[in-house]
Amino acid sequence: MIAEPHNYQRMTAEEYLEWEAKQEFRNEYVDGEILAMTRENLPYNNIVLNLYTALYSSIRQKGYRINILEAKVKDAKNNRYFYPDLVISCNANDLKARDFIQHPSVIIEVLSPSTRDYDRGDKFKYYRQIESLQEYVLVDSESNSVEIYQRGEGRMWLYSAYTEGEDFTLSSIEFNCAVDVLSEGVSFEAEQQQQ
Repeated sequence: MIAEPHNYQRMTAEEYLEWEAKQEFRNEYVDGEILAMTRENLPYNNIVLNLYTALYSSIRQKGYRINILEAKVKDAKNNRYFYPDLVISCNANDLKARDFIQHPSVIIEVLSPSTRDYDRGDKFKYYRQIESLQEYVLVDSESNSVEIYQRGEGRMWLYSAYTEGEDFTLSSIEFNCAVDVLSEGVSFEAEQQQQ
C-alpha cells in the first residue's frame, strides 16, 4: 500500500530512520524520497489477515519469520526501506531482528486501486534488486486472484496467475493454498451507501 511522494525535503537514510520513528503513519524511503503509505479498506485488511492466518502455522513450523504491515524491509544494497503487506524470511539473522527484515524470501503485496500500478511497476523493480527475494506475490483486493513472480535463472522472473477455484504454491517456503482461502469473508462488490 503506497500513496504518492510527499513534498518532504530529501533525506539521507539515517535522517529518514530518525524522522520516521516519530511519525504516526508509515512512510517508505526510496533513493532519498519519502513515500507516504495510504490507509486501505476492509476487503484489503481481511485479505491480509486471511493470508497471515493461512501462512502462519506452516511458516512457524519451519522456523521462518512472518510479519505483516508494520514490518520494515531494508534493501541494504540500495539503502531503501519498504513496508510490504506481508514478508517472510528464512534467514537466521532476520529471526533475531528488531528493527527491520534484511533478507526476505517472500514479499506479498495486496493490490488496491491506489497501489496497483506502483506495486506492479516501480516497487517490483526495487524488490527485484533484493538478492534474497525468491517470490513476489500480488493479491488483488478487488477480485479473487493471485499473481506470483518467482526468481529464475539470472535476471529472469517467472510469472504465474491463479484465480477462483485454483491452488497456488510458494515454492521457496513449500506452501500451497487455495486462492479462495484468501477471500473468505471478503466482498468484492462495492458497498451501497446507506441513506
